[in-house]
Amino acid sequence: MIVLDTNVVSELMRRVPNDEVVRWVDRYPADEVFVTAVTAAELAYGVERMPEGQRKTTLAVKISELLTEEFQGQILPFDGVAAVYYGEIAAAREDQGSPISMADAQIAAICRRFVACLATRNTKDFVDTGITLLNPWGADDL
Repeated sequence: MIVLDTNVVSELMRRVPNDEVVRWVDRYPADEVFVTAVTAAELAYGVERMPEGQRKTTLAVKISELLTEEFQGQILPFDGVAAVYYGEIAAAREDQGSPISMADAQIAAICRRFVACLATRNTKDFVDTGITLLNPWGADDL
């Protein structure tokens, strides 16, 4: 099971996405690729913060289709088990002197909950969270 971080989904939605990232994602069967509810929320928030105009409208439609069609049934929730993992991850990172953002800790917790690998460009943000990290931008998978 592969979970796409928000930056991977955002890259795939660009007018001209990075070829390397597209090829990387295409290596996996669609039924093995998921997103989290946190990523869905980040995408929705991001489009709402955009200035009004055609670009915002187009992107809002793309995000809606992505979440309701392409990833239908493949959006992983932040549930009670993930909440426990969240507490462990956030506290451990604070104790190490390297706090983690709430969204990143939630995404990591969801990945731990569902024993999933996280595909992200921001691998440093997820170090020491107890999950396997993959970088679609060509850096060695961690």
